[in-house]
Amino acid sequence: MNNDIEILDSHHHFWDLNKNYYPFLSDKVDKDFFLGDYSKIRKNYLPINYLEDSINHTIIGTIHCEAEWDRNDQIGETKWLNELSKINKFPNAIVGHAWFHKKNSEEVIAKQASFDLVKGIRSKPNIKFSPTSNEVLKEGSMQDPKWREGLKLLEKYNLNYDLRIPCWHLEEAVQIVRLIPNTKVIINHAGFPWDRSKEGMDLWRSGIKAMSKEPNTFIKLSEFGVKDKNWDLLQNRDIIVELIDLFGPKRCMFASNFPVSSIKISFNDLFTNFKNIVKNYSEEDKKYLFAETAIQTYNIDRKNLYK
Repeated sequence: MNNDIEILDSHHHFWDLNKNYYPFLSDKVDKDFFLGDYSKIRKNYLPINYLEDSINHTIIGTIHCEAEWDRNDQIGETKWLNELSKINKFPNAIVGHAWFHKKNSEEVIAKQASFDLVKGIRSKPNIKFSPTSNEVLKEGSMQDPKWREGLKLLEKYNLNYDLRIPCWHLEEAVQIVRLIPNTKVIINHAGFPWDRSKEGMDLWRSGIKAMSKEPNTFIKLSEFGVKDKNWDLLQNRDIIVELIDLFGPKRCMFASNFPVSSIKISFNDLFTNFKNIVKNYSEEDKKYLFAETAIQTYNIDRKNLYK
């Protein structure tokens, strides 16, 4: 059962804490981390670990998303990953990091784009830390004119934008998506349906429906973990089915978000659940959900896939 579908994992991370600096993994623990206690992932996670985790599934390639490497060296992570890919034949694409509102933003974006493996940028805007909070630093937020100008540079360099925001910013993000109609915007982690109460899900649903109507948006079906709760198959199945109905299989892509998701679930259980949730979908739909959407959205050369 588990080896019957080819998977292009559209979102995961590597880190080597012996060689490289990641503040949230190396310094004091972030007490506000969205999944709670993350001490179990504050250790090296490298291709050999990924291969061990994914052994029961047919992985044909992966996309690495920036992992909050030292922001004083935004190109360093890309250089390191590029070398990892040469040795291991994956990751097969990289989503790098660049600030949008800094004086050197275009310089950093241009350097990222100079790597063949870099297909997109993830740059987290400043956000409110709850739906009811009025506190947000405008500098570096989606309302910052400088941030918006930096965002628009992605089209010039033919890069996607990976958008990672909590669900209470999704409706606001519609105007951002419309600023870059020729740029693919990939919503990370299902738009974060963190609050599973009726009110919380209504808030998430309002934002995600608005985003789904924008033709240049795509969504990663990933990271369904909830703080202080077990991974809930029934709830997560309903969310996944709703997202596929909204966006369609050709704009949805499954992803592991490993090793972060390992806080809540094993890789094998995660992808076995994904496969069971969509087992009655057509073979064509499953092909897109598990690999083809990611391959096309990130313009991955099939010759470079490692299986």
